[in-house]
Amino acid sequence: MSATTAVNKKRKQANSGPVLDWSASHGPVTGALSATTGALAVATTGAATGMPPAWALAVGAAGALGHTVAGLKVRNAGRTLAFKASAWLVGAGWTTWAMTSGPLSWAALGSLATIGVGIGAGTRSVALYEEAREDEAIAAAGRQVALELSAERRAIAAEWVERIQRICSVTVRVLAVELWESANGYSLDLEPQGGVTYDRIAQHGPQLSADAKLPHGCTAALGPGIHQGRAILDVTTVNVLAEPRTYPDDYSPLSVHTGIPWGFRTNGEEVRAYLREQCALVVGPTGSGKTNMLHTILGGFARAEDMLTFVIDLNAGSAGLPWVLPALNGELTGQDGKPVRPGIDWLAGTYEEAMLMLNAAIAIGLHRKRAYQDLMAREDTDLLPVSAKIPQIMLVIDEGAEILVSTDRQLKELAKKIFEFIRMQRAMGGRTVITALGATGSVLGNLLIRREAKVRVALTGGETEGMDLSKMFPGRRGLRVDQAPFKGAGFMGTPESPGALFKAWRIKPSQIRDITVATSDRHPRLDDVSARAAGAAYARRWDAERTAWMRSLPADAGILSDPTAEPGGEGGGLNLSALRGVREPGQAGAAREDELLRRFREEIDAQFATAPDPSASPAASGLNLSALRGEADQDSPAQRAALAALFAAGPDGTGASAIARALADEHGTTRQTVVGWLKAWTEDGTAVRVGEGTKARYVHRDHAPEPPIQS
Repeated sequence: MSATTAVNKKRKQANSGPVLDWSASHGPVTGALSATTGALAVATTGAATGMPPAWALAVGAAGALGHTVAGLKVRNAGRTLAFKASAWLVGAGWTTWAMTSGPLSWAALGSLATIGVGIGAGTRSVALYEEAREDEAIAAAGRQVALELSAERRAIAAEWVERIQRICSVTVRVLAVELWESANGYSLDLEPQGGVTYDRIAQHGPQLSADAKLPHGCTAALGPGIHQGRAILDVTTVNVLAEPRTYPDDYSPLSVHTGIPWGFRTNGEEVRAYLREQCALVVGPTGSGKTNMLHTILGGFARAEDMLTFVIDLNAGSAGLPWVLPALNGELTGQDGKPVRPGIDWLAGTYEEAMLMLNAAIAIGLHRKRAYQDLMAREDTDLLPVSAKIPQIMLVIDEGAEILVSTDRQLKELAKKIFEFIRMQRAMGGRTVITALGATGSVLGNLLIRREAKVRVALTGGETEGMDLSKMFPGRRGLRVDQAPFKGAGFMGTPESPGALFKAWRIKPSQIRDITVATSDRHPRLDDVSARAAGAAYARRWDAERTAWMRSLPADAGILSDPTAEPGGEGGGLNLSALRGVREPGQAGAAREDELLRRFREEIDAQFATAPDPSASPAASGLNLSALRGEADQDSPAQRAALAALFAAGPDGTGASAIARALADEHGTTRQTVVGWLKAWTEDGTAVRVGEGTKARYVHRDHAPEPPIQS
């Protein structure tokens, strides 16, 4: 029989009438009917066949005995056992009497009906009694557990009241004890007596931990309570910081409004950073896990649907390269076969690129202040409503604190731009994450950093030099470096969660690639208002000439160079012979890479209605966002035709009137419109104005005598 036939048969049975559940137990009514009808049937049959009446009595006695044994096994009450045994015996007695005197007389039938009513009533009574006994047993067990738990909590409370009195000379009253679900410790709600504040007890944290004989890595940390007269004491009993934990494989969407998870506390709970209005400062010496922590942060930003990440790392861009190169080299492919976007939106590894990035970021903020006034008025807010359509820009600067205190001329220029971005961009959705090698006075000496970077992380790794935790977390006493001697462990504090022990997840290179692929379609696009303000610097950030530094290697890398290369030839640098087929033109690997890059550019052009760059050479490679190339916004045929006319004019150039006349018949373009386009192209560097007054003409940048200077 097929599954469909069986289902149809069941449906017909369900529609044919009521379905009887023969496995269900009897209730008071059905049980009484079953007992009385059964007794009547046995008595009638026995009387007709001459059955010995003693047989019915023997069967009733056996039934009474069997139910009694079964009831004792399930621990029924005595009245239940007595009722069931008596029901069997009464039924057997009536059957014996009816077999001798006749079961169909009015006396026999009336007495049988009376017995049935009694059995039904008794069954209901004992059922209710058994339910009450069961509920009482469950409640008693619960009370016993609560009593034991309460006893444990009372013991914990008494122990800490005595310990705090003895070590801190402070009398406290314990209002509640909460055992953590992770079984890693517990929390006490304390009420210090005599107007004592929580920080007086907090400064004795190490002594309290030692007196409680807590394991290494476990602490007794005190923080503020529900009001100034209360305090919360968190006691860790299991050292979870020593456990290796990888980044969770849940790459679900995040938001700047819901917080970005950066690690976990000693109680096993995630600790999140809320960066809509706050900047962040991450310090950690070499070997403390700071780079891994930075990748964890970038992974959270990549998962966010309303954040774009700009990364500055003057150490060869190493912090951002794992998030960029696999995508730019075509090594990753999405599930639908589309090219994968880099995990971050912009990477600067040189001073020049960093200046372009900072200038563009500052211009975005300034333009947003003017362009979104109506939007903020409608939303009745003085903060730009950040969303997937208007994403927040997170500027991540590796070892940025060292840039801010450097005396180098170029780095001082970068520092000025960074300070300007921090100072001006909070309301317009621009925040920073800055890392440093240590929590020293030079790093934390700047008031702007201390005021804006309220999310702070200190990865210690057991290193004591340059780790002034009192400056990182002012007001939090009892924090010691030796409490977190493990790589990736340290202290984290936010405005929502005071500084306390935490540990960052270990994120592996394979996870970085997985996150890049999983979040490629989730990255927001820079809004049009911001993209126009950023100009060509942002639009051409992935051009081949702008990303050449990511792949270039020193010419004197002779140790790893190809031994067959000619001395002084163009083959200098890193040339792994095992991969030569990928690098040499004409080989299958090179063809595959070119094909991936071609598909990547075609996908970008199809998605953004872009056109090839007339100035690009056929050999150009890399990500080339031609839709935002800087030639203003060529989103109409007339604009593209005007730009083509400008390019066709060559070194002699042309003017607005000539272009307008050329486009008048086909596009109906006016001179005033062309003047606006030429002005915009001059501002973003697409065109160069030569001459003044009536002799002024415009030359395309590719034909200009000198490269245009971008403002």
